Amino acid sequence: MTINDTQDQIIEEFSIFDDWMDKYALLIDLGNSLEPLDEKYKTENNLIEGCQSRVWLQAEYADGIVTFRGESDAVIVKGIVSLLIQVLSGHTPREILDTDLYFIDRIGLKEHLSPTRSNGLVAMVKQMRLYALAFQAKEQG
Repeated sequence: MTINDTQDQIIEEFSIFDDWMDKYALLIDLGNSLEPLDEKYKTENNLIEGCQSRVWLQAEYADGIVTFRGESDAVIVKGIVSLLIQVLSGHTPREILDTDLYFIDRIGLKEHLSPTRSNGLVAMVKQMRLYALAFQAKEQG
């Protein structure tokens, strides 16, 4: 499945709900279904700067594919981490770098987050792109 297929699927999933309380509940469910991050990855290096809550993001690169894992100590943020992983994990660095993450605006996420959470979302996306950039540079090395 392409990144855009996944984004379209998320947009469809969120469009079922009109009320943002229901959308928050869906985000929390997504966060709760996120596989816990192994304690060995909860390091200072994997902590995202710019997030109000604690967010860890870990990336692995094998066979041309980037795999992300993450976790947060805040339930809604954990849901956001889950969405980003769902969209970007399992793709090549080039696909990750070239993608427009339109689902964030389409589901209304940015406008319904507090400014600090919104900054955190931007910081998470930036970190994921930095990992992709580093893996791509290593590949071309």
